[in-house]
Amino acid sequence: MKYEQLAKDILANVGGKENVSSVVHCVTRLRFKLKDEKKANTEVLKNMDGVVTVMKSGGQYQVVIGNHVPDVYAAVLTVGNLGAISENTDSSSDEKLSMGAKFIDMISGVFHPILGVLAATGMIKGFAALILALGWVEATSGTYQLLNLAGDGLFNFLPIFLGYTAMKKFGGSPFIGMAIAAALVHPTLATLTTGEVSQVLFKGTLFESPIHITFLGIPVIMMSYASSVIPIILASFVASKVEKGFKKIIPAVVKAFVVPFLTIVIMVPLTFLAIGPISTWAGSLLGAATVWIYELSPVVAGLVLGGFWQVFVIFGLHWGLVPIAFNNLATMGNDPVLATTVMVCFAQIGAVLAIILKTRDKALKSLSVSAFISGIFGVTEPAIYGVTLPLKKPFIMSCIGGAVSGGIIGATAGKLWMFGGMGIFVFPAFIKPGSALDMSFYGSIIALVAGFAVAFVLTYLFGGIKQEKSLKSTTDATTASKEVAATKAQLEEVVSPLNGEVKALSEIEDAAFSSGALGHGVAIEPSEGKLLAPVSGTVSALFPTNHAIGITTDSGADILIHIGMDTVQLEGKYFKAHIAQGEYVKKGQLLIEFDIEHIKKEGKPVTTPIVVTNHKEFGLELMKQKHVKAGDSLFKLDTK
Repeated sequence: MKYEQLAKDILANVGGKENVSSVVHCVTRLRFKLKDEKKANTEVLKNMDGVVTVMKSGGQYQVVIGNHVPDVYAAVLTVGNLGAISENTDSSSDEKLSMGAKFIDMISGVFHPILGVLAATGMIKGFAALILALGWVEATSGTYQLLNLAGDGLFNFLPIFLGYTAMKKFGGSPFIGMAIAAALVHPTLATLTTGEVSQVLFKGTLFESPIHITFLGIPVIMMSYASSVIPIILASFVASKVEKGFKKIIPAVVKAFVVPFLTIVIMVPLTFLAIGPISTWAGSLLGAATVWIYELSPVVAGLVLGGFWQVFVIFGLHWGLVPIAFNNLATMGNDPVLATTVMVCFAQIGAVLAIILKTRDKALKSLSVSAFISGIFGVTEPAIYGVTLPLKKPFIMSCIGGAVSGGIIGATAGKLWMFGGMGIFVFPAFIKPGSALDMSFYGSIIALVAGFAVAFVLTYLFGGIKQEKSLKSTTDATTASKEVAATKAQLEEVVSPLNGEVKALSEIEDAAFSSGALGHGVAIEPSEGKLLAPVSGTVSALFPTNHAIGITTDSGADILIHIGMDTVQLEGKYFKAHIAQGEYVKKGQLLIEFDIEHIKKEGKPVTTPIVVTNHKEFGLELMKQKHVKAGDSLFKLDTK
């Protein structure tokens, strides 16, 4: 928490965390959406140590930080507990989402808050199953029984947890959702199915239901809702609407208890009478349908799901399979669908290991090592977003490895018997509680080895990883030392990355650049949408929207190029990167293409600053030409 105090001061002076609707960041600045900008102390923020300046643009309140903005952003989220709203959007933007996007967003919002504890309890249950299968304990021993209770308790009462998260997602009171769910898993429900059968509904069909009790004369179809998913989510959705309706008409003086009373007294019977049975039948049909499709060819299903799983993750589409897996666990006791995807993380780190062994780029190697370690435990985002996806080919190779692992799990009839951990902690989830180790378990190990090996070999041989030759391998060591010394004693030339008109930074409307706070240099009004490398060096930063890039030269100068003003708001439209972060580029190499005409139509200037952010470490000599072509000398750095 190096930036903890700075984060606290920023939050205090934007009007407090209560005034923040959302906050994101780009290359250099925090971008707040404030409920009331008048509450912000702009002048105080501008004069604060650690803050470059403050700007207001595009409905955003922008606090310019500089190169270390990701660290400050993380501190702001932590000290302000803003994680839940960091990516919030207003209702108007929500309305523009497609139905599919809304569904994914809903599923993510319901399941994501409890995934950590679900994985933890699943690991406990898996460990209990493992020591039982290995004969280390007896099924009747207190050790096994307590471990099994610790692992199974959450899943058995899963509706209560989902009642909280679903109501919160739908905008209702979470504890009302929990109260409805608690009724669904109440222990006395079991006794209500032992009495006399008064009638049988839907006799002779798949939905045949014996009736033991009635509610106000209406037959109640009794079912087990332990571990269920769909009933409580649907009930919470309806309950959130009912609650909001009552809030509008109930007097404020009694609203605190009358609204929950009316909502619960209506929703519990409604859930038992209609929502529960219908959603349970729907869930059973959904589970049967997915298994039917899977069993048409488990190998093909595994190849497809394993091969495309990482693509699903990138676009958030994997959330669509999560409720199916939970539903299968609840209705059938196991799930073969997600089972085909859980070894994909090892294919990903197989590709990363190949990069570690082959690359000589120190920055890429260091990033890959940390990504490899996290990937062992199933956390592959650092590997995907930081290493393989930017390099493109290694990501494709990891997908091929993932397909192999998924196909093997399909071929060996692998099934998940619980929602377990990730990475190396997932293996016990392939053990059926109370049973010995079988091919489902051994198949998962084979899938790990095969997926890892395929991705590793393909990446190493065909991943396009460049092995930069070291200076000493091509010249005599003494000569090399002399050449390095001579290079450092000379001025390092920074050439124009663009065709266009040169402008002084002071002419830019953006105060962060015009004041020189982000660095010294010049700006160019480009006439062509091609950005070339102004120096040779390592791409130290490439923002995901491809509108800004940082290059560290061999002498240690940090060059920042920012295409246009506020172009981060275009979210990557009209920008195409031809390089990746961590890649070594040569002077004059094509970096980014951008569409000047469309960017201007969006109301964004394309004036592009080229600045040296650590200019205090170097002397800077600007050239005086007014018009330049890409490759013309722009300024020189004294690297002595």
